[in-house]
Formats: sequence, C-alpha cells, structure tokens
Amino acid sequence: MATETNPLVDDELVDFLLYSVLDAEALCELPAYQQHSKETFDMFIDSVRRFARQDLLPTYKPMDENAPTFRNGRVHTHPALPALYDTMVELGVLTATRPESAGGQRIPLLVHTLASAYLMAANLGAYGYIGLTLGAAHLIEAFGSDELKRRFMSKMYDGEWTGTMALTEPHAGSSLGDITTTAKPTSEGYYLIKGSKIFISGADHGVKDNVVNLTLARIEGAPAGTKGISLFAIPRLREEDGQLVSNDVTVAGLIHKIGWKGLPSLAIEFGDEGDCRGWLVGEPHQGLRYMFQMMNEARIMVGVNAFATASAAYYESLGYALERKQGRELGARGGDMVPIVRHSDVRRMLLRQKAIVEGSLALLATVSRYGDVAEHGVSEDARERAGLLLDLLTPVAKTFPAERGFEANALAIQIHGGYGYTSEYLPEAYLRDQKLNSLHEGTSGIQSMDLLGRKVMAKGGAPLRALADEIHATIGRAREAGCDPELCTALEQAVATVGAVTMELGQRGMAGDADGMLGHSWDYLDMFSTLVIGWQWLSMAASAKTAPLSEKRRRATEIATQYWIRTEVPRIDVLANLCRTNERSYIDAQPEWF
Repeated sequence: MATETNPLVDDELVDFLLYSVLDAEALCELPAYQQHSKETFDMFIDSVRRFARQDLLPTYKPMDENAPTFRNGRVHTHPALPALYDTMVELGVLTATRPESAGGQRIPLLVHTLASAYLMAANLGAYGYIGLTLGAAHLIEAFGSDELKRRFMSKMYDGEWTGTMALTEPHAGSSLGDITTTAKPTSEGYYLIKGSKIFISGADHGVKDNVVNLTLARIEGAPAGTKGISLFAIPRLREEDGQLVSNDVTVAGLIHKIGWKGLPSLAIEFGDEGDCRGWLVGEPHQGLRYMFQMMNEARIMVGVNAFATASAAYYESLGYALERKQGRELGARGGDMVPIVRHSDVRRMLLRQKAIVEGSLALLATVSRYGDVAEHGVSEDARERAGLLLDLLTPVAKTFPAERGFEANALAIQIHGGYGYTSEYLPEAYLRDQKLNSLHEGTSGIQSMDLLGRKVMAKGGAPLRALADEIHATIGRAREAGCDPELCTALEQAVATVGAVTMELGQRGMAGDADGMLGHSWDYLDMFSTLVIGWQWLSMAASAKTAPLSEKRRRATEIATQYWIRTEVPRIDVLANLCRTNERSYIDAQPEWF
C-alpha cells in the first residue's frame, strides 16, 4: 500500500467507540461540556484527521531518514517541524482540553484522545512536541502561581514556547529518589539550579526559540529520598529587559535513538556557569506528587502512540496483503496466483493485529472517558469511582498497546516478507518506533509493579471491585444483546480467577512476603491486561448488535471478539497458576549464573 493511502486509524471504529460504545454525547450533560455537541466533536476530529492524512503523514519518512543533528552547541531538527507545529496549534490540538481561561475549548479528553491518535499515527515525533508542551503547561496551570502562569504557561499555551519534563539523571534512571540536581534559593525569588539530566525529549530543537523544562531537583537541605524533591520551571532562555538571554542550560549530547527520529532525546546540563535560574512550582518538597500528574498523562499519551504506531503498520500490512499476489489457494491445481490475504496464515496475522490494535484503542478511549468523569463528574461519588478506575487502568493503557503493539508491528513485517525488513517499506520504521513505547514513561516492568503493588491494592481493593462491577455489567449487557453465551461465561470465569489471584497475592504482601507478592508481577500484568482487553472486545460486540454499523464492521467486531476471548483469555489460567505457585526460576537465579 502506498503511504499516502494509509487511513492511519479507522474512522468507523472511532465513531463507533465515541457514540455507540462510550456515549460521548452523554458527556455534554456535564456542566464542563455543555457548550459541546456531537457536531462540535465531529468538527474537531474531522479537521485533525484531515491534516494528519494530507499534511503530516508525508513528513514521517523524511524525518525518520533525517534525524536531528547537534552542531555548535545546538540541536537542529527537520525544517518542516515549525510549520507543522504552528498548524497543530491553530487546529486547537494543544489547548483543546483546557478551559477558556487558559485559551482552550474544554473538549472532553475522550474526544481529544481519539483525534490525537490520527496525528500520532501520521508522525508521532512531530506530535511529541505538542504532547510534551501540553503536559508541562498543565503542570503550571494546576500548581503554579499566577506569576508563573503569566511568565511561562501563557506562552506555552499560545504556541510561542514549547515545554518538556526533565526527570531522569544518568546515575538514577527511574529511581527518582536518587536524583542529585540541586536548587539554591536566592533573595530574587528564583533558585540557582545545578545538575545533569538525560533522555530529555525536546529540550532543544528548531521548532521554537524557547523550551521550558519542568524539572525535579532538591532544594539545599531537603530530606533524602522522594520526600525531598521539588518541581521547578527552568527555561532554556530567560527574559531580561524584554529580551531572551541564555539561562545557562546547555546540551551535553544528543541521544541516537532507533526510532522516534523526529523528536530529539538529549543529555542536558543546568548551571555550568553558575547562573541557571529556576522558579519553584507549588510548594517545596511536593515535586514528585505534582509531577505524577504529567507522568500519568504522559503514560496514556505513550499508550495512544503505541496504538497509533501499531495501527499505521496494520493498515500497511493489510494493503500489502490485499494487493500482493503469491501462490494459490490450498487444494487448487494451477490457475492464477491469489492475493496473499487468501492464505489462512496471513489472515491469522491480520486478525491478531486487528484484535490488538482495536482492543488497545477501545481501552484508551475508555480510560480517557474515566478521566473526563473523574475531573468533571456531577457527584463526588462519580468522580471518585472514575478516578479509581483511571488510576487502576493507566499502567495497562500504557503497557498493553506498547508490548502487544510491538508484536503487532512484527506481524506487519512478517506479512510483507522480505520486503518488510527493508527501509523502502514503512513497517520496519514503525517497529523501531514501537520499541521506545515500552520504555518511555516507566518501563513495562515498572508498570507491572505499580499495578500489582499499588493500584489494585489501593483503598482496600476498591479499584479492583469497581472494575469487576464494570466488567460484570458489560457481561450482562452482552447476554441481553444476544452475544455468544460461551464468550460471556469465559469472561465471567476470568474475572473470578483474576480476583482470587489478586486476593492471594495481596495477603502475601501483607504478611511481608514481597517476593511472593511481586515476583511474578509481569505475569500478573499480562493476565490482567488480557482480561481487560477481553472486556473491551465484549463491550464492542454487545454495542455492535444495535449500533448503526456497516456489515463489514459488525462482522469484524464479532470475529475479533471471538478470537480474543477464545484464544487469549484461556491464557489467564496459566498466568494465574504462575502467580499462585510463585515459580522461582528467575527469582532464585543468582547474578553469577548468567
């Protein structure tokens, strides 16, 4: 399939999720969204996906082939980026979810997520500048003073400056309690910052002149560990007498990545000359708590990127399978060659991609809707319940699309055969991009420990009970709609299994057996994710019974639901057994044995 004809994301699927499965129109009944309607939602999505397909997608391959360079102390990115960024700002993508007071339209997160998926599928690196700037500006909006909002946030939301987050340090990695960047208070209201950060996306580029780094650092004399971390806004350039001057933020090196070539990853230094100024965001020693807002938003964004990367590759492989002729159907004697989609093994790979890709988008859309209700629900109970589900499902929404998306991307290469691993075709580039999504914003292993060690056990297991209620409601709806009763029963049994395993592991943790609880956290995440995606497919299957769908979409939904629940959900019993028995091969393995 020629790149220019790749739809990136299926329009009918997006409409189906929005209006049949998740009832986006009901969000317009909430006070925060009363100014909106299906018409305003559709207008926003239509304008974004038109730009993604017509203007953004053609820039992906040139950016992948021409990575940023580091010359004379500055990072130089692709020359097309400034105009692309400005257009996305004009389309409202940057501030769509923000209130009018911040220059936004207060579009629901659900709608914004589905619209942004087209942009990420077209060119995830180019969209990255928008996503990072939105997250950084939202931190200042939520926790910063009016002065910081005037100084930094307004320029970021206006599209004049970009933003990013600077957490990781060379020696600490994901262990944020070990960061050593320091902040020395002054009588001028700012702090002098000294330290090093690494893997910082978009800290320097050619898109805009200035970047605001939302940075974690320790104020002198702060407590050790995570309790002593504060959050600072540190611009690359600072304003003095109406002019932008150097703020003693320098690029120490450019990270050469396998994917995401449009967005540079950098090592940066603060305060080499002793004059890097940072402004405290919020209260001292609360930085990690504040930063979790951006990290959680970024984890969902990475999940959408992972879906988008797998979706773009799926449509490349589907187009190829429909056009590429090779061999003849089983049992045929002679005759013309047939498109490879006529071969059952190719259809197996296409259906697996579809089940992963569309199940991922359904989950991300569901999580986004929980985010809308958590912030703007009409009752405290509704907001609390949605918040519990949002927190619980965030590690899954980040990890499943990335890990299984990598598998889907590999299948796209497999379908292309020898052409798949050549740079003349896009699947190899999408595979490189996808690998980064399992590492960005907390590796998959960290997400598994977060899910089992924190999320499912929070508030006495209330999040897990809320999820079980949601899944049981979907099963009831599916039965009433006339879905295959065997699929309903299989999912019902899976809910009981996951619940029982979780209770058993939780009891081990309370007894002080950390290995017994968390030793198989990865298997637990795999098991939990498999259940959650089964829930999403059954929900879509139930809605497909009455939704105004094409016959193609209806049948595809039925067959993908059948595929996932009959081929994947049975794995839950195997994974549950590993968690219960705490199979100890890698737990007991000593480092010197490897």
